[in-house]
Amino acid sequence: MKQSQIILVGGGGHCKSCIDVIELENKYKIAGIIDLPALLGQKILGYEIIANDDDIANLAKKGHNFLITLGYMGGSSRRNELYKLIKRNGGELPSIISPFAHVSTHAKIGEGTIIMHNCILNTDAIIGNNCIINTKALIEHDTIVGNNCHISTDVNLNGNCKVDNNIFIGSAATIKNGVTICSNTVIGAGSLILKSILNEGQYYGNPVKMSSDEG
Repeated sequence: MKQSQIILVGGGGHCKSCIDVIELENKYKIAGIIDLPALLGQKILGYEIIANDDDIANLAKKGHNFLITLGYMGGSSRRNELYKLIKRNGGELPSIISPFAHVSTHAKIGEGTIIMHNCILNTDAIIGNNCIINTKALIEHDTIVGNNCHISTDVNLNGNCKVDNNIFIGSAATIKNGVTICSNTVIGAGSLILKSILNEGQYYGNPVKMSSDEG
């Protein structure tokens, strides 16, 4: 069976992890990577940087598949901008799922989302578009993750939670069942969230508190 081609957008460390997942899933052939103009012709794990951001619209108009492999980089806005640019110009953004992840047949995954190695998505979990569900993350039953979120390595997101849009949850954070986290929020690594967070900002600690930088 002939593999469909896919273009990766962003050539940093997260891109390398995505390449590993794509190779092992074996559904798509990587056609190349989009990165800075100065890096054109260089290779990442054997795949060439073939274009820069200015070329995305034209490539999308040709109906190519894309995966945004830009990491969090201190904010989610750039990933969101790239997603909208690709969609606006007719590009496709398939979901990518590691063969080493367990994804319930009753879970739902949005377009442009990647599920990394050793993740667990249990029954009736719903993941939105353009998300990173990173290595060993647990998304329990009936939990909803919105669009443009990064759930980092080894996060435990328990049942019946609601994570809104544009949220970053740092590595090894634990979120109690039934908790809601509002949009545009950052949860620091190792944090413990026992109550819903209804005001956007940056939260850290065990138990979690709003960062003093946020007032």
